[in-house]
Amino acid sequence: MDVAPLLGALDALGGTFLVPGDDGWPPALDALGPTAPFGLWVRGAADLARTGARGVAVVGARAATTYGEHVAYDLAAGLAERAVTVVSGGAFGIDAAAHRGALARSGRTVVVLAGGVDRAYPRGHARLLEAVVADGGAVVSEVPVGSVPTRVRFLQRNRLIAGLATATVVVEAAWRSGAISTAYHASTLLRPVGAVPGPVTSVASAGCHRLLRSGVAVCVTDTAEVLELAGLDGPAPDPPDVPTRPGDGLPEHVRRVLEAAPARRALEPGALAVAAGVSLAEAHAALGLLELDGLVRREGAGWRRARP
Repeated sequence: MDVAPLLGALDALGGTFLVPGDDGWPPALDALGPTAPFGLWVRGAADLARTGARGVAVVGARAATTYGEHVAYDLAAGLAERAVTVVSGGAFGIDAAAHRGALARSGRTVVVLAGGVDRAYPRGHARLLEAVVADGGAVVSEVPVGSVPTRVRFLQRNRLIAGLATATVVVEAAWRSGAISTAYHASTLLRPVGAVPGPVTSVASAGCHRLLRSGVAVCVTDTAEVLELAGLDGPAPDPPDVPTRPGDGLPEHVRRVLEAAPARRALEPGALAVAAGVSLAEAHAALGLLELDGLVRREGAGWRRARP
């Protein structure tokens, strides 16, 4: 094959052809061994070397649910905010949501295509691919410009997505899905795999649950957990905004006595024990602790909650 016309067409697109040993070549792909690509056709930022060191693949179903797209978008946006490159396949559904999430935070994202980098696939994502290139990302393929995506090339493409990333996260996937293939490629490379759980009734999450049950993947639900999975540094997540209540952190029997204590009329310890379902000795001990904390007060022979 005469590659000169193909390289000329790539150059006209402002693209670059990378081979092992080039400065921008991603060493992470070398782990693929005999199945590593001979070269990469790249549009956009040609420095793919850092992608393997600080990149996470976010993949999933084309027929994604609103839930799945929302999760993929948020995960990718959070990763982009922490200077992590988001790698995906540019397809409808989860892939597109991941790319858009990264772009929304002015982050770097890499699209790995099954066809040539001059062919937007699906065609409806032509503008998305242009946005990726314009924002400092890259569109990558192992096949020359002009190549048509085929089923076999889609399956082969999955190993590149896994190979370019430090870790792979499957957001939604049916029982048989290309995303499952990507996860198994990552596992074969001994790279961590995460899966986002979904409703047990959702066919779109059956593949994720399959990965979790088989032990191929671990459960991830937010950006902090993905960063931990990938071994990448990032700020500690904020604690959940859960309102505190009187009695939080107390032993179970003490909390039950507090909940049984009325606010207006005092009850004797025996009646409180019955209401709380504890022994009389436990009720006496609990009332002593609660009184020290200022949560109950004695009135005659009985006890009631203290006013705030």
